[in-house]
Amino acid sequence: MPVKPEILKVATVARSRLFHVEALELRFSNGVERTYERLASRGRGAVMIVPVMPNGEVILIREYAAGLEDYTLTLPKGLIDPGENAEDAAHRELQEEAGFGTRRLDHLKQMTGAPNYMGHRMEVLLARDLYPSRLEGDEPEPLELVHWPLADLETLIQREEFSEGRAIAALYMARTFLQQDESGR
Repeated sequence: MPVKPEILKVATVARSRLFHVEALELRFSNGVERTYERLASRGRGAVMIVPVMPNGEVILIREYAAGLEDYTLTLPKGLIDPGENAEDAAHRELQEEAGFGTRRLDHLKQMTGAPNYMGHRMEVLLARDLYPSRLEGDEPEPLELVHWPLADLETLIQREEFSEGRAIAALYMARTFLQQDESGR
């Protein structure tokens, strides 16, 4: 196993309301020194929920994505608030964004996105045994719900408006989990 580099210095390069950019001066075990930049990890991470109805449909949301300057289809997700664990946050976000509560949550995986540049972690949870329940969220406009058959995942992935890599991975993991769960009965 490689030896982790020694951190010589950490300095703030830029800060905004959402982002904190740091420069890390590192010395590797072979003596080479380099400076890396990263988005500093803040908070407790986030959750992404794969809500599945009894008929096998997944509940997607259509929301505005500022990074793309367009509306996209994705899964309900959000930050883990202070005092919450991933399951608490998933229950809350599902009610805020999709208008459903859940009686059954299964943890699928912790994922990272661009780990060379940021330490953000996202817990992916499968939600089943759903029931109507709404909490007020922080979205600036109502989110549109789109029901999609999980069995037709490949068609969904071909749609231009469904492009988020984390959501694609989450749906494949959920489909595999459900297939294994069914075969284990």
